Amino acid sequence: MELTHENFSFVIEILGTIAFAMSGAFAAMQYKLDPFGVLIIAFATAVGGGTIRDLMLDVPIFWMHDNYTFAIIFVTTIIAMIFKSLETSFKNTLFIFDSLGLGLFTIVGIQKGFDAGFGAILCITLGTITGCFGGMLRDILINRIPLLLREEIYATACIVGGAAFIFLNNFTHLSNTIIQIITIAVIVLIRVIAVKYHLQIPKFYVPHED
Repeated sequence: MELTHENFSFVIEILGTIAFAMSGAFAAMQYKLDPFGVLIIAFATAVGGGTIRDLMLDVPIFWMHDNYTFAIIFVTTIIAMIFKSLETSFKNTLFIFDSLGLGLFTIVGIQKGFDAGFGAILCITLGTITGCFGGMLRDILINRIPLLLREEIYATACIVGGAAFIFLNNFTHLSNTIIQIITIAVIVLIRVIAVKYHLQIPKFYVPHED
């Protein structure tokens, strides 16, 4: 089967769903939730950003009109729970899947914006919402401060990646598939570098100790 733009976008959406479902499942297991709780957190992480995006676009919510999203999340969660005994560091696994999901779903959101005929700023905004808000919902449900609201470079990675997508789309002759791959790589690379070297967004205030 020829890999068309539509086929590749579908693959990205599937991979993003798997990555964020894994991210949610490992985060839930880190907090010792029961299997049903793990499934709920995995589901919320995988569909949260896309649900908010679709509500903003006033279009049917994507996972309510297909036959595969919940099945993918369910199978992914079961696999995560089965193989959790082989995992020695939830933190590293959570970071890997969260970074991949962030890059993949940012692309999905940006593409939805383009398909709706929006300009660059709104497309980047939709990409950032799609990429970040599932993880934000996950963190709220397990009662921790969301990464989006912490000092870590998180939403910034989506914005920079989105800007790279817009630039490459407007000023190069690369195929859309190649541009999407480059954008995902940029977002994941920013997250990896930021965490490895403890890079943070500069503060414009002096925090007070309680």
